Amino acid sequence: MIDPALTHTRKDMKLGELIVLLAMLMALQAAAIDAMLPALPALAADLGVEEANRRQLVVGLFLVASGLGSLIPGALADRFGRRPVLLTGLAGYTLFALGCALASDFGQLLVMRVLQGLCSSAVIVVPTSIIRDRYEGDRMARLMSTIFAVFITVPIIAPSLGLAILTAAGWRAIFLVLAGWGGVVGLWFFLRMPETLPAQRRQPLAPGTYLANMRRALCLRASVGYVFAGSLVTAGIFGYVNSAEQLVGEHFGAGHHFALIFGATAATMIISNLTNARIVERFGARRVSHMGLIIFILLSAAQIWFALGEWQSLAWFVPLLAANMAVIGFLTANFSSIAMQPFGEIAGAASSAHTFVRMFGAGVMGIIIGQAYDGTSRPLAYALLIIGLLALALVLFSEQGRLFQRRNPPRPPASLP
Repeated sequence: MIDPALTHTRKDMKLGELIVLLAMLMALQAAAIDAMLPALPALAADLGVEEANRRQLVVGLFLVASGLGSLIPGALADRFGRRPVLLTGLAGYTLFALGCALASDFGQLLVMRVLQGLCSSAVIVVPTSIIRDRYEGDRMARLMSTIFAVFITVPIIAPSLGLAILTAAGWRAIFLVLAGWGGVVGLWFFLRMPETLPAQRRQPLAPGTYLANMRRALCLRASVGYVFAGSLVTAGIFGYVNSAEQLVGEHFGAGHHFALIFGATAATMIISNLTNARIVERFGARRVSHMGLIIFILLSAAQIWFALGEWQSLAWFVPLLAANMAVIGFLTANFSSIAMQPFGEIAGAASSAHTFVRMFGAGVMGIIIGQAYDGTSRPLAYALLIIGLLALALVLFSEQGRLFQRRNPPRPPASLP
């Protein structure tokens, strides 16, 4: 339940509005990635980028910067509150989107993308802290799944939106639209979202406290395996995103249908997240995610089998990949909620630490997977299977070798004064 004491500064915000607002905030990062995918060839041609894999850096460096930037907002949000930190991040996101639109060469564009990525980390870290301020456990997992289901609509429509803008006004206009979106959502947040961190729960902004809280968030056994497993699963998504335009458009020869195919694979995650939101409180986040991880591994093995066969075609690639994306919908929200469960007192620092591991690690691995593209679907298929097996090992570490156990993880000592 939402604490009425935390909403007195604004008119009552309904749960539905809270879900949509937080989803639209988090979707700003997805939009900055997926809307660019159809524009990469045109962008590269306009800025004189000849090597096809190099244009992936427009996406890959943004993701890595988002991961690095996530080390900062959580500690600041624990000290100054959620609102000022998120609004500052939104301002930077909007400003550097405009900088991208004005870039005169590829190097300048990459610099602007890195700076935009650094600022975008706030729209991922702080909303997670806001959710943890109000909810915990399986209820948090349910809300996270609902939010993910809403914001995943962005990867579905973003490539088509990006293609439409590209056709009408060129690739620079895509960044202008992103800047406008950031401004509108920022105004909505400013007018409607109350501060969720009471003054008595705020942490001092001291290096010792910051490092201790970050270390605590990454050292608890019951949590850390899920943090790194979540990073691996996210890397699978990023690896596909980095190479999707080449893989679907060039290898399978479906360039004209790229936006539709990309959106269809992402749409399966909406269904799975909504399903997860309905079942997670009944069965528990652990049971649901453990079963999902096993299915993910089996599907990845099937992808390798088909990728090595002589019958490679879009007809098998899309259904298998869509199925794997659907299963990921049962993993990301649940892994995040399980990992955050013990850290209510330091939700900002914990969210920063976890987001850093997830986004930076996934961003780097996503670039590696994307750069491994060799004109076939094999590198992605191998990567997904390796990711699934390593994630299972990490979950087993956190669960001390026992899967499908519904339990509350041990809580760490109280945060430092």
